[in-house]
Amino acid sequence: MNNTSVKPQYYDDYAVRCFTIMAVIWGVIGMLTGLFIATELVFPDLNMGIPWLSFGRLRPLHTNLVIFAFGGCALFATSYYIVQRTGQTRLRFPLLSRYTFWGYQAVLVAGLISLPLGYTQAKEYAEFEWPIDLLLLVVWVMYAFVFFGTVVARNIRHIYVANWFYGAFIIVVAILHTVNSMVIPAEFTKSYSVYAGVQDAMVQWWYGHNVVGFILTAGFLGIMYYFVPKQAQRPIYSYRLSIVHFWGLIFTYMWAGSHHLHYTALPDWTQSVGMVLSLILLAPSWGGMINGMMTMSGAWHKLRDDPILRFLIVSISFYGMSTFEGPMMAIKSVNALSHYTDWTIGHVHSGALGWVGFIAIGAIYYLVPRLYGLKQMHSIRAIEIHFWLATIGIVMYITAMWISGVTAGLMWGALNNDGTLTYTFVESVKAMHPYYVTRMLGGGLYVTGMIIMLWNVLKTVSAGRVTYAAIPNSKFYAVSN
Repeated sequence: MNNTSVKPQYYDDYAVRCFTIMAVIWGVIGMLTGLFIATELVFPDLNMGIPWLSFGRLRPLHTNLVIFAFGGCALFATSYYIVQRTGQTRLRFPLLSRYTFWGYQAVLVAGLISLPLGYTQAKEYAEFEWPIDLLLLVVWVMYAFVFFGTVVARNIRHIYVANWFYGAFIIVVAILHTVNSMVIPAEFTKSYSVYAGVQDAMVQWWYGHNVVGFILTAGFLGIMYYFVPKQAQRPIYSYRLSIVHFWGLIFTYMWAGSHHLHYTALPDWTQSVGMVLSLILLAPSWGGMINGMMTMSGAWHKLRDDPILRFLIVSISFYGMSTFEGPMMAIKSVNALSHYTDWTIGHVHSGALGWVGFIAIGAIYYLVPRLYGLKQMHSIRAIEIHFWLATIGIVMYITAMWISGVTAGLMWGALNNDGTLTYTFVESVKAMHPYYVTRMLGGGLYVTGMIIMLWNVLKTVSAGRVTYAAIPNSKFYAVSN
């Protein structure tokens, strides 16, 4: 005789937990690498003549670890978490979700080994050689199957806006990666791009700018549209504005990449199109920023006692600042001063550490206790300390880079009456050195905060246990004992 019991369905959070923890670990590794190369610019002999410790090899490692390891793992974790909750359904193809985790970690470890050894395609944000690119493509296809399969299988008719942003990020990154990574392999560790000259530059910066636009912007806006209302316990300010934000951002971002190539061999009209569309991009970007900020209406007092919410809201402030600064720097006359200087470095890091870093950190602090059956993180005080270390650190960092960049730009363009250069290049490097020291100190504060976060996360995980969240309003099913 069979005894029949009734059990609820549960969300599948295996990959969410794995990606969440690895996001913090990779964040510490990637940012420590950044701190090391920042220190090399202050003390040039620090690499001791070891090739794989040189700035030229560790700098691409740093950018890949922060963008694809820290940022990528945060996006995998949050997208898998959100698509289930907003659709009230389990992940489809759960085995594939596990494969995406292990496959993605294999990609990152391969990059961690190959880049310091000098194996690179020498393309910004696309340095991995072709075997790693192929593995990443396989992982990405599996990711798309899991995410979109779960969207299709949802039990809620409506598709929440966060999933629109994640969906666009997944589709566009697949296109970008495939087109920009088209190469002719020469050997296992060497290949040649199928593009040449100015076409190669145009494809690269169509890719490079949209990596920023769809990984570091669209994907993380998916985080904003879910976790800010959740942590603030307020509805999103304007759902209609979020849809306008989505379509405006997705359409405009695709065509702005040529602003990276002002005053180059790229046709002048193409440069101008990139500049104009970059300026138009300000409108949807600030629409999203205003939407996130106004969600706090009636709940601003919560910032006094909630450091997680503070991370999320300050991240939106950096998003607004970075998306104002970017279009301004795309104006040709401004770009003539800013390009090839540390001003660009300051802009990138205000977005990467301020917007991406803070929103990811806030989301991880939200997720970890819920994934391990706890009410809160091990130490709220540690989150407070992390917030202030990171905030002070990034303000020091970006301010130093702004001043250094403007200083260098003005010195490089200064001319004597007879048309000769007023300053030598060495003099400009000497003038930038104090700001490199400040950048190093600011980066050190930010990394210290990340190390505290890692300790806090590990303590929380060790104190909790893996829990399985039941799907609300799910259809219960009978199981024979």
